[in-house]
Amino acid sequence: MFDSSDPRPLAGIRVLDLATFIAAPYCATLMGEFGAEVIKVELPAIGDPLRRFGTPTECGDSLVWLSESRNKKPITLDLRTPEGAALLKRLVREADVLCENFQPGTLEGWGLGWETLAAENPALVMLRVSAYGQTGPMRELPGFGRIANAFGGISYLAGQPDGLPVTPGSATLADYMSGMYGVIGVLLALRARDKTGAGQVVDIGLYESIFRILDELAPAYQQGGFVRQRMGAGTVNAVPHSHYPTKDGRWVAIACTNDKIFERLVRLMGRPELAGDGLYGTIARREAARTEVDAMVGDWTASMERAEVLGKCADAQVPCGPVYSIDEIFDDPQYAARGNIAMVETRIGDMAMANVMPRLTGTPGAIDWAGRPLGADNESVLQGLLGLSEAEMRVLKDKGVIS
Repeated sequence: MFDSSDPRPLAGIRVLDLATFIAAPYCATLMGEFGAEVIKVELPAIGDPLRRFGTPTECGDSLVWLSESRNKKPITLDLRTPEGAALLKRLVREADVLCENFQPGTLEGWGLGWETLAAENPALVMLRVSAYGQTGPMRELPGFGRIANAFGGISYLAGQPDGLPVTPGSATLADYMSGMYGVIGVLLALRARDKTGAGQVVDIGLYESIFRILDELAPAYQQGGFVRQRMGAGTVNAVPHSHYPTKDGRWVAIACTNDKIFERLVRLMGRPELAGDGLYGTIARREAARTEVDAMVGDWTASMERAEVLGKCADAQVPCGPVYSIDEIFDDPQYAARGNIAMVETRIGDMAMANVMPRLTGTPGAIDWAGRPLGADNESVLQGLLGLSEAEMRVLKDKGVIS
């Protein structure tokens, strides 16, 4: 039901976040930014391990928690107990979406599997994120983002040709990707529910979100037996398309994705004869001479400071950008103009965090609050929503069902 007091598009949608760490919880975070009420369910006295993952702070929760658990209402509930399971069922009756990422079979073992919860609320949409998905011979195995990056195929591609496979930017890449695919799946399921009235399961294996973004990797192998190898900063199907040094010890990224852009670049370099019918005028010729082409471009960029390279490429309409570290991101005027870094009041003072994405011009999302303390919303949810009395709350605390 739409909440007219909040213009954001998901106002009136209630999400139960039972999950831990990043993948499924990130889906709930994104929904909360766009108006959904997100109730974060955690184990009493312990909470989500994400509270202790990453850089610790004086408030007891990590920087990751304060940032990625924003806009959530944390409650404690031991789902392993009959009382906790019963309360979750009551919450499910009031919810639209439930997010979980336990190993397959865990919720079923607590008597809280899909069939049970769907019987409580046939309109429920349930996001299930696990290492390998709910089916298949590996379904019961544990896994985190690093394992998904490896199994999904991206870690094999990351690193120098003669070196070991390296972390593709972040070990949590698969977690964030799966959270985004989770949002897509949940919104599609809610749209289908608008038509049919019935909920359904959104089933995501962490590795699947990685495998899905690897462009032509699968068809190139199936059609021609091509097994892509590590290429360092380079990429297939485009040359020059890499990272190049500058005179002041920095780096730029240049992307010549077609022959026309390459022609612009070599004209800028004073080597126009290399384009068109010249030595490197086609992608096939440049692919065959990748090392030489990259060395030529690198020698050119290394003769100038980064700002000069960026300016020349911008004037010539050659795609080029700085290879930024986080301190440079904080100083960049484009980031500032777009408001990509939000300053949010937290329990440790004002804190920078990545701002809401995507950007909606009519009904934008917002960061309402940073990650809250464990059980901070026990009263507002369990008493306010479910109507538990003070006496019932005391009994639940005494039994350790809540904290």
